[in-house]
Amino acid sequence: MSETLAAARIAQWVDPASVFATLFAQEPHAFWLDAGPGAAAGWSWMGSGTPDDPARATATVCSGESGDDGRREIPFRGGWVGWTGYDDAAARAGAPSFRDADGVPQDLWLRVNRLVAFEHDTQRIHVFTSSDDLPGLAAALTAAAAAPEPPVALGRALASARHTPDEYAGLIERCRDAIREGDAYQLCLTTRFEVAASVDPVEAYGRLRRATPAHHGGFLRSGEIALLSASPERFLHVAPSGDGAGIVRTRPIKGTRPRGADPASDAALAHELRASEKERAENVMIVDLMRNDLSRVCLPGTVGVDALLEVESYPAVHQLVSTVSGRLVPGTTVGDLLEATFPAGSMTGAPKLSAMTILHGLEAAPRGVFSGCFGWIGDDGGLDLAMVIRSIVVRRDSAYVGAGGGITWRSDAAAEVAEVGIKARAPLAALGAALPPGW
Repeated sequence: MSETLAAARIAQWVDPASVFATLFAQEPHAFWLDAGPGAAAGWSWMGSGTPDDPARATATVCSGESGDDGRREIPFRGGWVGWTGYDDAAARAGAPSFRDADGVPQDLWLRVNRLVAFEHDTQRIHVFTSSDDLPGLAAALTAAAAAPEPPVALGRALASARHTPDEYAGLIERCRDAIREGDAYQLCLTTRFEVAASVDPVEAYGRLRRATPAHHGGFLRSGEIALLSASPERFLHVAPSGDGAGIVRTRPIKGTRPRGADPASDAALAHELRASEKERAENVMIVDLMRNDLSRVCLPGTVGVDALLEVESYPAVHQLVSTVSGRLVPGTTVGDLLEATFPAGSMTGAPKLSAMTILHGLEAAPRGVFSGCFGWIGDDGGLDLAMVIRSIVVRRDSAYVGAGGGITWRSDAAAEVAEVGIKARAPLAALGAALPPGW
């Protein structure tokens, strides 16, 4: 297909959920990068595509020059949408890993052939497709019927857990042993919950986005495989043009508290997170790691911390978030950037290679797509990738949810076990499943 898609602007605002339900929900290779229900800012992107060679996407030069061809206004006008998983990336970084272990491609990228962009703050819609398809797609979009409410998940089956709470607590103590020995400063220990059932990914995503809306939600399907995400963590962003051309930003999350039952308890939990020495130290360690990673592909003296230890609140949790940025060396490709930064430090720990090696031995099983990243890569060098957390991976007859947390010397095992349950509960509920006892 052509590298350049024809474009049109739609004057009438239409709810993204209605457009997705009408135009793309039944497509075999479809995506929806979702700013969330009722979003007042940001962008949502949806459409369809063709499975493509991931090497084509990652060969894109991501430090493009500034331009005046409309890309300043519309960040993504065509390119690729997809994901990159954890295990193969860990192997490329030099760590031991489990490969081809769970039946889900580690790298899956769709070459976009139809794209609808929703600009939430101005309520404008932009359509990109082939010239022949443009009139029909625009007409179908404006005639989109209201999206149905996702049906209530039937049953409350128990998910199966890779580790029992006691086993996970034991692994936490082994993490602390490694930290005491000086082999790591922090380790992001993870586990997995499985649901053995056929899942309708469209219905499950509708329940997930309604229960836990997030600024980097996502639905990606290719055949019988799908990723459904309510991710709160932006991993990498590069603006393709304008004043921010060539600037890469990452926003690691480390530190979590549940939301309170009333305003007073909610404010107290946010304050507790902000003041926690353990959580602050954990976050700063990853900030330092990301500064180091970005320095490998950024111009000397340009890497800095734009925001440190900010509390962001979501429907289910408060999170402690920082922002690190730098100016990319001219000619840097997406592959160069991922080689320098991925897997993300927020999902490994520090030092990164030592952490991944230790965790491989402790977890003793693949992470799969969980702990990876997903999003879009533009033909013009922009990209926006989020972490695969608070997510569901759907296979033909089953689905799984990964969850974990950063372990430091001061970690309390009971609190860390509880945090895993907080993170996994909503994605499992979207599947009609509950956590096993103790979680």
